Amino acid sequence: MLDTPGVSSSAGAPTVGAALRILSFMAAQQGPVAAATLARALDLPRSSVYRLLGELAEHGFVLHFPEARRYGLGIAAFELSSGYVRQEPVTRLGRPVLAALVDRVGESAHLAVLVGREVVYLVEERAPRRPALVTDVGVRLPAHLTASGRALLAELPREQVRALFPDAAALDGRGATTLRHLRAELVRTRQRGFAVEDGEITAGFASVAVAVTDRAGWPVASLAVTFESSGVDDGRRAELVTAVRRYAGELRRRLVGG
Repeated sequence: MLDTPGVSSSAGAPTVGAALRILSFMAAQQGPVAAATLARALDLPRSSVYRLLGELAEHGFVLHFPEARRYGLGIAAFELSSGYVRQEPVTRLGRPVLAALVDRVGESAHLAVLVGREVVYLVEERAPRRPALVTDVGVRLPAHLTASGRALLAELPREQVRALFPDAAALDGRGATTLRHLRAELVRTRQRGFAVEDGEITAGFASVAVAVTDRAGWPVASLAVTFESSGVDDGRRAELVTAVRRYAGELRRRLVGG
């Protein structure tokens, strides 16, 4: 990254440091922000902020929404954060929570993170006498098809979802067939507080999932339970949702406190 006037090392604010401050500030917001807001909040020259935003956008860390005159985090920022959570904290802290959830409900469960338009499964805990699932560790599946992915996507700002799915081609012709359909599903998920999937990944199996968010409300991971659809009535599904919510809250407490 080139030196930027007003944020050079000689001025006491290295360019890299200023760029990281911009990304950190944006990560703490609930949605895209204006360049003027960044300049004011971080006490940086507005011209330097625009230049740094342009550089960050070129590398995919920032997205520009010209109609709104706002900037939001880009896909590269999400991939970087997902790389961090895949390496240790979520896996280490999530494994005992997942095991406790499986003991409680007697169904298989898994922990996943969002990477681009896919979910990556970090931990799977199979319940005794339950069949193997496709959600093995390291498996990637289209986020819009899975309960885990829908739970995570529903917590993203609408602009970020639009960046991930710019057109219907990104949906691969499966599940939601139009962007309007996908947006409607994510709205329902957000209103319910949990995501559902029934037979779209494996025939005869359904899942319920809840997103785990950080202090700023950004989705870090999702906790899900998968079960055979037959013989599971509405009352039992409600019990599973309650349990997943409870243990997702426990994982959030372990990750961020409070």
